Amino acid sequence: MADAHDLRHHGDAEVRDSGAGLVDLAVNVRAGTPPQWLREEIAGSLASLAAYPDGRAARAAVARRHGLPVERVLLTAGAAEAFVLLARALEVRRPVVVHPQFTEPEAALRDAGHTVGRVLLRAGDGFRLDPDAVPEDADLVVIGNPTNPTSVLHPAGVLTRLARPGRVLVVDEAFMDAVPGEREALAGRTDVPGLVVLRSLTKTWGLAGLRVGYVLAAPETVAVLERAQPLWPVSTPALVAAEACVAPRALAEAAHAAHRVAADRARLIAGLTALAARGVRVVEPAEAPFVLIRVPGAPAVRARLRALGHAVRRGDTFPGLDDGWLRVAVRDRRTAKGFLTALTTALEATTAAVPPTTRVTTRPTAPG
Repeated sequence: MADAHDLRHHGDAEVRDSGAGLVDLAVNVRAGTPPQWLREEIAGSLASLAAYPDGRAARAAVARRHGLPVERVLLTAGAAEAFVLLARALEVRRPVVVHPQFTEPEAALRDAGHTVGRVLLRAGDGFRLDPDAVPEDADLVVIGNPTNPTSVLHPAGVLTRLARPGRVLVVDEAFMDAVPGEREALAGRTDVPGLVVLRSLTKTWGLAGLRVGYVLAAPETVAVLERAQPLWPVSTPALVAAEACVAPRALAEAAHAAHRVAADRARLIAGLTALAARGVRVVEPAEAPFVLIRVPGAPAVRARLRALGHAVRRGDTFPGLDDGWLRVAVRDRRTAKGFLTALTTALEATTAAVPPTTRVTTRPTAPG
């Protein structure tokens, strides 16, 4: 039976072709990136393109950044490649994906011939994880933190409750460097059995077109995944970018950007909350560089927003969500103000009655 959700739909589809001129609130890559210094680093690598890529320096730099031996690091062509490697190389019988979340892990598992179980988190619970909801016999569990598209940051103690002997626990931390202090991060932990952490350098640094990320896992897991990779999977420019993006200067810049994103997100949420009387609901607390909102007549509102020059991400392609949800990227004050004005206009044009609702607020979860 075909799945009702288009697992291959991503935010970039909103701004291709006829959407190229829209204000982009659909893609979660930080605006104004890559910075000039990083562009210069990448440009400087072009003189070395005649040689085959050598990932040793970048791999060592990532290992130092997380305080790990190099045997625990695998560089990949973005986190998407890592999902494919996990699906194809690991011998698992009952993989489970916690939704709503980034859909590529499930798509990769399906493409590799796996039957994938789902744990659907509920809006009524603020999309928070109950570890007991994951089947005991699941031998591969995938979850994002902070989660795309809900912007929920799960406590590290809750996630580690999912770990046990014989199970691979995959935590996608693609947006963790956008969280001030990277609190609740599991990257660098070696005491959690079966833990695999994925990181992406494309979101914070604007490198979606370059494709660079990495896996942090036990040496035996890294070895299995590495054998499944083609030769020279990460290009020389991407390797240079990876090394640069984990250097102290870059980490300091990323930390500053995370605080700026948090301030911009707070302003955006305040503006969205002001539209509660028009039926707008915001999933809170939000911790990622995007927010998830529920809007009455969302498909029509989304179409009107496009007509007003703004692209947002539809939510119905995520398992666990329907077409009433939209994801909005966090941008600067001026861009957010323009979007809120357009959203107000779009809502006013909606002919359906707007039911009174409130924001979606999560209850604190005790560390486990």
